[in-house]
Amino acid sequence: MQKLGKITTVSPSGNALVKVENPPKIGSEVVDENLHVVGKVFDIIGPVSAPYIVIKPTVREPARLVNKPVYLLLSKTQRSKRDK
Repeated sequence: MQKLGKITTVSPSGNALVKVENPPKIGSEVVDENLHVVGKVFDIIGPVSAPYIVIKPTVREPARLVNKPVYLLLSKTQRSKRDK
């Protein structure tokens, strides 16, 4: 599991924003600390020096996620590369 950051806000359209240092690929699944999927990376916005990811939530009330940390689940191949 790789920590992405905390959800800073939820847009009027219901998308969650997270400031990140290393943005993941669009389409990556995002989970909470209990490994429940909260959504997928929908877009990457902002300047290259301070990017944000836009998460399309799959949970009913995305506003409850504000200030909560979210994580990227690493695939088995990424985990094995990281462990070397």
